[in-house]
Amino acid sequence: MINTEIDRAAADLDTAARDLAALRDALGAAIVGQEALITALVTAVFAGGHVLLEGLPGLGKTQLAKALARCLALPLARIQCTPDLMPADITGSELLARDERGLERLDFRPGPIFASLVLVDEINRAAPRTQSALLEAMQEGQVTYGGRRHALPQPFWVLATQNPIELEGTYPLPEAQLDRFAMKLNVDFPADAALLALLDASLDSEPADRVAPVLDAAARDRAIAAARNIVVTAPLKQAAVALVTATQPQHERAHPLAREHFRYGASPRALQALLRTGRVHALLAGRAHLALDDLKAVASPVLRHRVLLRVESEIRGLAVDDLLEEILWQWRSRQ
Repeated sequence: MINTEIDRAAADLDTAARDLAALRDALGAAIVGQEALITALVTAVFAGGHVLLEGLPGLGKTQLAKALARCLALPLARIQCTPDLMPADITGSELLARDERGLERLDFRPGPIFASLVLVDEINRAAPRTQSALLEAMQEGQVTYGGRRHALPQPFWVLATQNPIELEGTYPLPEAQLDRFAMKLNVDFPADAALLALLDASLDSEPADRVAPVLDAAARDRAIAAARNIVVTAPLKQAAVALVTATQPQHERAHPLAREHFRYGASPRALQALLRTGRVHALLAGRAHLALDDLKAVASPVLRHRVLLRVESEIRGLAVDDLLEEILWQWRSRQ
């Protein structure tokens, strides 16, 4: 009986790993030259997390979201953020309606947030009041309107984009909002070979529009469940705690660079995201247990938006990623 259960668990893990690999390949065929970005996106999504994509216009952020929705056979709701966007434009609102007896009543009409996959384009162009409307939805999986709670569909993912060089007419996301994103992914400019391949794939049409579904609902649920069954040992939990506390400038075990350059370190939510995304990374590698290399692979995208530099360090032009890389190197060498 025990051997049968072990064999079944191993088979489920192998199936889930193949499904995620097929999803990654399908996305890679639609969005060429962004293999590392696609792997990180798949990792965050199947860890149940939301993703912030940062990059210049024209690098395929929207197309990546469209391709992911088609691969997962999910409808994609798109919210184009502007300064005049109101919270009700996202969450929905109550409208006066008549029932079959002709009596008037208020009916709640759901907004675009009531989709399994939501693309929030140029999120930093929305005013703070509208940005805050996303907080409850992203954290609690629900929307409260008129004192009534409305549950969002499950699964529920938010992919948000922002342009790093646009400052006029934008509102930087507050720390509480940034902390809701499991990962912040930088969308880099493709290499020359990828640009040539891009011309062949998308000169006259967008490959994302031709993507066929890869995973149905059962396969999605199976992969999510398989990731949650990845074994996380006590030493790995302690290693994750050590990494998070190393970013806390006031902690007794803080890294010297954190004490010198960080105003704030990573939150406990970052610790959860480290382990959740690390489990998916292990699943992608076909392993049934979490390893230190899994934590190291996901650490930068999990932590980069959760640590804040001191003003003096920002003026000096120091990059968060460079500081985190040094902290990660010393952390890994001590484990």
